[in-house]
Parts: sequence; C-alpha cells; structure tokens
Amino acid sequence: AGKEGKEKMRLALLLLLAACCAFAAPLKKDKEVHWLSYTDGLKKAVKESKLVFVSVYADWCIPCHIMDKNVYSDPDVATLLNSRFIPVKLNAESQDTIMCDGQAKIAERCYFDVWNLSAVPSYVLVAPKGMSILTLTQSLDVDDMIVLLNQILIKEKEWIAR
Repeated sequence: AGKEGKEKMRLALLLLLAACCAFAAPLKKDKEVHWLSYTDGLKKAVKESKLVFVSVYADWCIPCHIMDKNVYSDPDVATLLNSRFIPVKLNAESQDTIMCDGQAKIAERCYFDVWNLSAVPSYVLVAPKGMSILTLTQSLDVDDMIVLLNQILIKEKEWIAR
C-alpha cells in the first residue's frame, strides 16, 4: 500500500504542477534589445555582476543591419540578452576612448589591437572587471545566436569571476 500511495501522490503533484503551468501567465518577452554604450555597460556589469555581450558593427555593414532587423528584434534573443547579459553596441570605427582589457584606447584600436578583430559583425564577451573572454566574427541567425548565448551561460559563473 505504501508504494501505491507514493505513486498516487506523485501523480497528484504532477497534475497540480501541470494545472499551475497551464494557467500561469506567460513570461513577458522583450521586443527589442536594450543596448547600452560600452562605458555604461561596463559600469552596469560591475553593479549587477553580469557578462557584457558586445555587438561590434559598422555603419556600412549590411550583415550588421540584417542582424538588427532579424536577430536582435527576435523576442527570444532580446529577452535572453536583456535578462542574462549587459548588451552593448559598439561601432568598430568609433574614435571614443574606452577601457579594453585594462587599457584606455580608442574603440577602433581595441577592435584591431586588443581584440584582434578584422571584420564585422563581431562579438566580444567581456567580464565585469573589463577583461575580454572571447571574440567571434560571424553573421548569425536567430537559432545560432540563441545557441551561442546559451553556450556562454554554461560557463557564466566561471567567467564572471575573471
């Protein structure tokens, strides 16, 4: 009778859980990414202890504009970036001075000299302390971006400590 009672209890809990999930309000998804400047993003990352996801673009970059329209406007991508990362947009040709890997340089020099990038769109993952963790240059679709972000989150705790 003990085993049968446990099975009934397990079934009742599963039914209760299913009923709660069925009537729960759906998670509100963001319609757009809330981009910050690089400097503001680093400040916020320190306060919130989150990784900074930097989307590096250029005004003339057609794949960058396509990603803005098709990828960053996707509710799943926007929600993931806004909730789990500090999203930053950075123009690869910017002459603004930023801190990259502990060095004050113009953004364009960070792009070439510090991050060793040479094409856009590119992405730089930065720890809250300002050190870059990884870089990637590639145009991504929605599914690939979600996979990338979820792969990053697997190592989130380890990388935040850097």
